[in-house]
Amino acid sequence: MMPDGTVEHASGKGSQDENFPVGSLLIAAPLRRHVHTFYRFARNADDVADATDLTAEEKLRRLDRMADVLNGAEGPDAPAAAMMRVSLRECAIDPIHCHELLDAFRQDATKTRYADWGELMDYCRLSAAPVGRYLLDLHGESRDTWPASDALCAALQVINHLQDCAKDFLKIDRVYIPADWMAEDGTGIEDLRRPAATPGLRRTLDRAVAATRPLVEQARRLPGGVKDRGLRAESAIIVALAERLLQRLDREDPLAKRVKLGPAAIAMAAAGGIFRSFLGGRS
Repeated sequence: MMPDGTVEHASGKGSQDENFPVGSLLIAAPLRRHVHTFYRFARNADDVADATDLTAEEKLRRLDRMADVLNGAEGPDAPAAAMMRVSLRECAIDPIHCHELLDAFRQDATKTRYADWGELMDYCRLSAAPVGRYLLDLHGESRDTWPASDALCAALQVINHLQDCAKDFLKIDRVYIPADWMAEDGTGIEDLRRPAATPGLRRTLDRAVAATRPLVEQARRLPGGVKDRGLRAESAIIVALAERLLQRLDREDPLAKRVKLGPAAIAMAAAGGIFRSFLGGRS
């Protein structure tokens, strides 16, 4: 357990470390606290899976404990899960989204390599899609929006994997880049130790960027299907951020530096996203 007696494992990371807004002012005030509760639950569970001072078995035990508390067990040792259970009950939302995230984090605790793009997309279905689905359910949106939301969440996940490809390998020995692409391009995971991408690794990164573009294209349909004005604007902003980050990854080396958007680029993406949302989400 942590020094405070909890099974959760907060790393200190927060919403400011994400590529997307979390519970911004665009979200209706009565719902905002529920979004933050969901983020805290997901962040703490993710931190358990990424903890370098825990064995895989201990990670699984803690994640299982969070699941038990989510399901109704007394939970002083898992406060984020206990708060999430209360929030879900207040909003009448199925806990499946939270349980799928826990399944993804269990996978992270034991699986460190991905054979191909399909395997990675299966992972994103559990690690990313539930976030969008939860937000849509929270706002009472049609589940017809799920395919576009799933595409956006998968794109954001892959973008994050590419941004952190070296750090994930060096710090937690986890590689999300498809192994078959690396083999075909004449590179390997040891090239992630280099200060800059080799030509082979660059080819693999380019493949990943190219494979992510159709996801972003599909995600452009999301804002037009969202009825809530605030969530529609926020989803349009997130699509715009994903587009700009993907453009950066297409021409910048994530091994040489952290590929991210500066304040000006974020402001431009936000402005473009809000404008697009007023057009009903059309690109």
